[in-house]
Amino acid sequence: MMVGETGSRSSWFQRFLLPGFALKAVIIGGGYATGRELAEYFVPSGPWGGLVAMLFATVIWSIVAALTFALARQLGAYDYRAFFRGLLGPGWVAFEAAYIIFVILILAVFGAAAGAIGAATFGWPEWAGSVLLAAAIVAVTARGTGVVEQMFKYVSILLYTVYGLFLVLALASFGGLIGEGFANAPPPSGNWMAGGITYASYNIVGAVVILPVLRHLTSQRDAVVAGLIAGPLSMLPAILFFVAMMAFYPAIGAETLPSDFLLRQMTVPGFHILFQVMIFAALLESGAGAVHAINERISGAVESRGRDALSTGARAIIATAILTVCMFVAGEIGLVDLIASGYRFLAWLFLAVFVVPLITIGTWRLLRGPAVPPMETSS
Repeated sequence: MMVGETGSRSSWFQRFLLPGFALKAVIIGGGYATGRELAEYFVPSGPWGGLVAMLFATVIWSIVAALTFALARQLGAYDYRAFFRGLLGPGWVAFEAAYIIFVILILAVFGAAAGAIGAATFGWPEWAGSVLLAAAIVAVTARGTGVVEQMFKYVSILLYTVYGLFLVLALASFGGLIGEGFANAPPPSGNWMAGGITYASYNIVGAVVILPVLRHLTSQRDAVVAGLIAGPLSMLPAILFFVAMMAFYPAIGAETLPSDFLLRQMTVPGFHILFQVMIFAALLESGAGAVHAINERISGAVESRGRDALSTGARAIIATAILTVCMFVAGEIGLVDLIASGYRFLAWLFLAVFVVPLITIGTWRLLRGPAVPPMETSS
C-alpha cells in the first residue's frame, strides 16, 4: 500500500477503482438506471449510432476525469469550491450557481424515478418512493465521507452483478430480437455525435462532485490512470442496458421506464424486484454523492474560519433541506420532462463553466507545473 493525501495507507482499490465507482455513482442516477436517459439521447441514433455515441461519451469522460483528478491533486483541492477557486479564481462562483441548478434538477429526477419505481413495482403512491429515497440519502450523507465511500463500493458490486445478469436474461428471453435489431440497423448516421456530447457534458460534472474520494491518490500518475479508467467503469452498465433495449427498437424510445418494460418481457418476477432494488440503490448513491459534495463544500468553508467540521446533525439538516425542495420540483414536473428539457440546458452550462475552462486553463496549469494551493477565504 502507498500513503495518500489523508496520511494513511491507500489501497489499490482506493487509488484506481474508487474514483471510477464514485463517478459511476453520480452519473447513473434516475435516467441512466431506468433507461430513460439512454432512450432520450442514444435510441434516436439507432443501435449502431447509439453505441458509437456511448463510446464517444466514454472517451470524453475519461479525458475530462483524468484532467480533473490531476489538477485537483496539483492544487490540493478536494471539494468543488477549492477546485474552482484554483481553476477560475474569482469566477468560481459561476460554477457554484451552475451546480446548485444541477443538484436541484438531478435530485428532482431521482425523486421522480423513485416514485415511479415504487408505483410500478409495489403499487405505492408516487410520494412514498420519493420519501424513502430522501430518508436513505440523509442517513448516508450525515455520516460523512467514510460511509459514502463504503456505499460506493458495495452498491457498485451489486450494480455490476445485476446488470450482467440482466443482459444474460435478456439474451435468453429475447436474444433473437436483439440480434435482429442490430442486423437490420443502418450504420451510424445522424446526430449520434450531438447525443454523445450532450450526455457526456452534463454528466461529467460528476468528476468534480467526487473530489473528496481523491484524497487516496498518491501521485499524478494515480490521478491520470484513475481518470482514464473512470470513463469505461461509468459507461459499461449503460452499454449492457442499451444492447438489451435494442430488442424493441424503436418503440422503446417512448417508454417512461424502459427498464420496467424490459423486465416485463423477461417474465422473471424475482429478478424484476431485484432489478428495481438495484435501481433504488443506484439512485441512493447518485443522490448521496451530489448532496455529500455540498456538505463537504460547506464544511470546508466552516473549517477555513477555524471552526470544527460539520457535525452529523448539521449534515443531516442540510441534506433534508435540499431534498425537500428537490422532491417538490419532481412532483410538479415529472421524470420525462425533467430529462428531456433540463439536462440539455445543463450540458451547455457545464461546457461553459467547467469543460472549456478545464481543457484550456486547467491544461495550461498542469503543463506549467506544481502550484501553491489556493488560500481559503470565509466566503
